[in-house]
Amino acid sequence: MSSIPEMKSVIGGMMAGVIGQFLANPTDLVKVQMQMEGKRRLEGKPLRFRGVHHAFAKILAEGGIRGLWAGWIPNIQRAALVNMGDLTTYDTVKHYLVLNTPLEDNISTHGLSSLCSGLVASILGTPADVIKSRIMNQPRDKQGRGLLYKSSADCLIQAVQGEGFLSLYKGFLPSWLRMTPWSMVFWLTYEKIREMSGVSPF
Repeated sequence: MSSIPEMKSVIGGMMAGVIGQFLANPTDLVKVQMQMEGKRRLEGKPLRFRGVHHAFAKILAEGGIRGLWAGWIPNIQRAALVNMGDLTTYDTVKHYLVLNTPLEDNISTHGLSSLCSGLVASILGTPADVIKSRIMNQPRDKQGRGLLYKSSADCLIQAVQGEGFLSLYKGFLPSWLRMTPWSMVFWLTYEKIREMSGVSPF
């Protein structure tokens, strides 16, 4: 079993997250904004969107193509951190278990490694997820500029100064409960496909 150098795991995970999330930003923006509709309903505010198509059309009408990439910087920052934590932790824990414990390269090792990778990914990604959601949901002027935060760094500073450091971990539990099953399904499936294809485990 060959091991990927740790720095390559870090860089590979971050780049995969950056590229993938940049391309997916428009759909993620619509998802985040539509998730806020329930809160608006509870507050007695009028709903902004009638559905996914209407959300895309309204964002395009108000901000143009550029509007679909609102919040893309904190979005790719989050994806880079999550992917880095997931890939690097899985690879490191898996090799540690195989080389330093009686466990072999099997489903038990893969399961333990993916549990650890899901936890680390959630710890690294939750603060960036909080910042991303706040930036994506803030009101904007006619030029598409945010009215509450100038940047992800400004949002981070305001959150910590106004609400304390732990405000960056609001929603950690549901994030972890979402990330861990995803990580387990992904890695167990990945390892099984490698085995069925006759490719040696990395």
